[in-house]
Amino acid sequence: MSVRIELIAAPGCGKCAVAQAKLHAIATTMLGEDAVVWREVNVLEELDYAVSLGVLSMPAIAVNGELKFSSLPTPERFRAMLSSLEHS
Repeated sequence: MSVRIELIAAPGCGKCAVAQAKLHAIATTMLGEDAVVWREVNVLEELDYAVSLGVLSMPAIAVNGELKFSSLPTPERFRAMLSSLEHS
């Protein structure tokens, strides 16, 4: 089973770039490189999609099409969310 993780961010967001690298590493370490479909969503190009997810601030993270974090999670909270996916 693959997990689709989407980081919704704006271009040029330094905080978003740092988050992307850290969270991508955590996801692939926990779930495996083949099990993670990582996508960066440019909110300026996909505003309607971001709104449909309920994104109000950035960076936001959606997992399997569901908004999981409306702000940047700590690595611990992100790991806990991924662990809950493994056990569901």
